[in-house]
Amino acid sequence: MLMSLGPIRFEVYPFNATDYDHGHQSDFVEKPVLGARPPLEWVGEGPESWSIRARLFPHRFGGLGDLRKLYQARAAGRPLYMMRGDGAQMGWVVIDKVAERSSYLDAKGIGKVIDVDIAVRRSAKPSNGSFFSVFPGVFS
Repeated sequence: MLMSLGPIRFEVYPFNATDYDHGHQSDFVEKPVLGARPPLEWVGEGPESWSIRARLFPHRFGGLGDLRKLYQARAAGRPLYMMRGDGAQMGWVVIDKVAERSSYLDAKGIGKVIDVDIAVRRSAKPSNGSFFSVFPGVFS
């Protein structure tokens, strides 16, 4: 496994995560003063985000079901747990955006190669009441 994002497992196939970016920010507030450059006051941690790029070859390895799961997870708006393949805990995130590009379309309009861009942002963990709703069907 290369990475997991909630119920979606990125592996070499069928859903291959090819690379990702990870960014951190700090938040500052500007204090206006006359005749001088305004000092900046640190007010805390800002957003933390990841951009994940993945590739599917649905005709050869499948993976369209995982793509549907990804869209459903984004539409649900619930925090998902993200973990890297080496076991590093990335924490709770929400999916901001999913975009796909299909190329080499077949007669049904399905791409033989589908590139997927996923944007996620650090989130608070789900409340105790909604924690088990993050895992639909697992505990029923």
